[in-house]
Amino acid sequence: MNGGMDLGDVLREWIEPALAFLPASLNTPARAQLVLGIGNKETQYRFLRQIGGGPARGPWQMELATHDDMWRNFIRYRPELQSAALRLLAGTTADARLLTTRMDYAALMAALHVYRSPVSLPAYGNAVAQATFWKDNFNTKLGKGTVAGALPFFQQAVKVMA
Repeated sequence: MNGGMDLGDVLREWIEPALAFLPASLNTPARAQLVLGIGNKETQYRFLRQIGGGPARGPWQMELATHDDMWRNFIRYRPELQSAALRLLAGTTADARLLTTRMDYAALMAALHVYRSPVSLPAYGNAVAQATFWKDNFNTKLGKGTVAGALPFFQQAVKVMA
């Protein structure tokens, strides 16, 4: 199913290092697993730009407006998150264009997007709950994706972290 990068490599090289910058309460296996599954569903870690020329960027397909809104209305009001992101960036200015060039930053932004959701984080190992979270919080109710269609991608993420 995943024709892109090895999911274990994505986890070890991008997601875990990014989440290590977060407060310990946010750096959890459940969050890492969900972020891994979201990227797997969105791009199978094969694409950095939305197919068809849409606004989404990076493996997690974050829209540029979402990135900017997160900084303007969420991250800047949470010093511990702002500090985490700025430490990861190590002097580089936060910019939506980094979603296609800094995979650790793209992973961190996906994890913060997950944190921003009012919906509780799905349980570790629960691929159905993770696929449902993705549908409701990333794809949205108006999106073309379905929980059933997303489920195999989240099952892969669960298997990688088992």
